[in-house]
Amino acid sequence: MSKVIIEKLSKCIVFCVSGYISLVIVACIINFQRALSLLLLTIVGIFFVSWDKLINKYEDRITQVFHPYERRLEQQGHCSRMYRWVLYIALIAAVICWLVFDTANQGTRQLISFGGLLMYIALMFIFSKHPTKISWRTVFSGVGLQFVFGVIILRTQIGYDAFDWTGKQMETFLEYSDVGSKFVFGEKYIDHFFAFKVLPIVVFFSMITSILYYVGFMQWIILKVGWVMQIVMATSPTESVTAAGNIFIGQSEAPLIIRPYLQQLTKSEIHAVMTGGFATIAGSVLGAYIQAGVPASHLLTASVMSAPASLAVAKLFWPETDTPKITRKGFKMEKREETNILEAASHGASLSIPLIANIAVNLIAFLSLLAFLNSALSWLGNMFDYPQFSFSVICSYVFMPFSFMMGVDWNDSFLVGELIGYKTFFNEFVAYNKLAEMIKKRQAGGPEYSGEIKQYLSAHSEVIATYALCGFANFGSLGVQIGALSSLAPKRRSDISSCALRSLISGTIACFMTACVAGNYVLLDCAKPNKDLPYTAGCCPVSTAADRGYR
Repeated sequence: MSKVIIEKLSKCIVFCVSGYISLVIVACIINFQRALSLLLLTIVGIFFVSWDKLINKYEDRITQVFHPYERRLEQQGHCSRMYRWVLYIALIAAVICWLVFDTANQGTRQLISFGGLLMYIALMFIFSKHPTKISWRTVFSGVGLQFVFGVIILRTQIGYDAFDWTGKQMETFLEYSDVGSKFVFGEKYIDHFFAFKVLPIVVFFSMITSILYYVGFMQWIILKVGWVMQIVMATSPTESVTAAGNIFIGQSEAPLIIRPYLQQLTKSEIHAVMTGGFATIAGSVLGAYIQAGVPASHLLTASVMSAPASLAVAKLFWPETDTPKITRKGFKMEKREETNILEAASHGASLSIPLIANIAVNLIAFLSLLAFLNSALSWLGNMFDYPQFSFSVICSYVFMPFSFMMGVDWNDSFLVGELIGYKTFFNEFVAYNKLAEMIKKRQAGGPEYSGEIKQYLSAHSEVIATYALCGFANFGSLGVQIGALSSLAPKRRSDISSCALRSLISGTIACFMTACVAGNYVLLDCAKPNKDLPYTAGCCPVSTAADRGYR
């Protein structure tokens, strides 16, 4: 009887799939441009279904293919260390040769970005908790994944178009939150742009994320991304899956994925989990940044690139000295408790209440505090004939060298340093709000200087700043992470607190390294396109073809 039922179900599935494919083909024949989105979603679905079948059948073989040199090194005995370093030196030499040839047409700014990347790695090594225990394979493979993402997304036409298209679709999707805002706040809700236009997006996105969790899609995609990082970087499943989760969800939600295993984590794993939370941003607030005017395609790219960077920096700054207890075979993601999709939607919307309240009150408090500090420091500076003295000026001077080493123009590094200071001492919302204002001023074509004060950044510097700011690494988030993790693993409270400050520094450096990698590919000002490259629109954070003006 069961065989008959299975056969009927199989026939039904084949019939439905065949009907769907026929529907897609007919839609493409009628109007290919209009059916392009449906076709792309179908191709992505087929790819992931094939991925599932391939991984389930050949996972062990694929893992061995990714590490062919490991088996050889294990057989070499005492020579393994030498062979490993020969391999690393060869990889570094290959990157240097590529830089030499690539910068022949691009100028020296790319070399500055690469030098900044090496500088941040060196700083993490110097101040590492256990410098002799560092797994350089994890570090190099993490940075390598960043470079691969950078090449695909920023240096190829199809890669940039794909992320640009995804960004535009996200912007369109987020506009549906306007319907609820207009109903609740009235026709003139845009008059209070941030409160009634931007914050409702957090509610909408939180609800969608909860629904995707209920149907299992979020766990499905997180496990796949985590699996890739795990086999490439040789990190533990808990670290990898949490880093992957941070691409889509927030720093306090991602640890819920591994809640059953938190008590068993090593200190290095706890540090890596916290670093991932600081180095990325939540999908819910990403929508708010997009609505405020920050380029969607670069925010999406930064979220993806910072995940492997967080693991690389975490394992460099606090290397593993113990043996992780959780293995890939025994790892399972925790399921949500909702009983139906409506409960999941309602629960997701309710979860956003403390988030938007936290965003709103922090912005009110920190912007008010910033105004007070600037006024007080200006009053103090006026006594020494320097009324321009302010908290912004202090941040600019402190972070100016860091921004310049990412590849930011020297003339812009002062402003980018100011933005990094806002992000570090206040939060990324304040920094992105300032960056969005600068982007609008540049697009409006106003004067670049008002007296001696620079009003906005170049397009090149805007992009690098977007990557550098794309993370929760600020002092306010320390309490959020410590509180969230301690509530999930009360017995590890002391370990969590001891890892907090180092993970904050690691998260900040991970964002800086992502900006450096972007600086290696995003090289050209939009006003000066390089015709030698097949596609140079990646330099410009403006998404419209009219603003890019060239291909």
